[in-house]
Amino acid sequence: MKLTEEVYLVGSGFAGVGLSHDLDCHVYLLDGGGKLALVDAGVGLDAEGILRNIEAEGFRPEDVRYILITHAHGDHVGGAAALREATGAEVLMSEVEAPFIRDGDEDAIALTMARAAGYYPPDYHIRVCPVDGELSHGDEFRVGSLKIRAIHLPGHSKGSMLYVVDGERRYLFSGDAVFFGGVISLLNCVGSSLEDYRENIWRLKGLKVDALLPGHLSFCLRGGQKHLDAAVEAFKGLGVPTNLISRHGLIMSQ
Repeated sequence: MKLTEEVYLVGSGFAGVGLSHDLDCHVYLLDGGGKLALVDAGVGLDAEGILRNIEAEGFRPEDVRYILITHAHGDHVGGAAALREATGAEVLMSEVEAPFIRDGDEDAIALTMARAAGYYPPDYHIRVCPVDGELSHGDEFRVGSLKIRAIHLPGHSKGSMLYVVDGERRYLFSGDAVFFGGVISLLNCVGSSLEDYRENIWRLKGLKVDALLPGHLSFCLRGGQKHLDAAVEAFKGLGVPTNLISRHGLIMSQ
């Protein structure tokens, strides 16, 4: 699904538009002029479907240079190993959570808890995956014509990494850290912390984002910064900001 000249949606599950496996997050394809990158990798239960969608948009999977992981929850990172093998791309993610994926530490990424709660099938496990590059807050790199900056925003998880992408417009790929309307996603599991959100939410200020592209549900191609500003404002009061789980009544973003 073409969103702009530079961004395509090639994976999306039941909390999205139904392009791939039901448990997949939004998986975005970035086109930097022949040099490609994926943002997130889906759950890994039908990586072939994501590859088919890439080809259907007229691209070759082997031209994907990077797989940029926003955070190490199963629906975002579970497909990384399969997509890395199929494309030859390098997997990049936060230095905080990279060891969990290299070691397959399902307790550290809250997969054990999520599976017990019934979100994933009882026999679901992530595949151990090499991490080719560990990112820190503020790291910058390019994918062809696109300039990318990593923003570390712990809260949904300890290693949540957002990506500001400058091209024909400014995009923010926010994973599950912040959603349309300024909604956050705070979970009752290891690694998720209201205190971390409170201490780091200010990093969303002044990004001058046009497009907000989160890991699930609605996205926008214009006026993205107002949704980030709403999230920042929500933390100025004493109440808990609007949370994805309480709003929708089910776990969509584990």
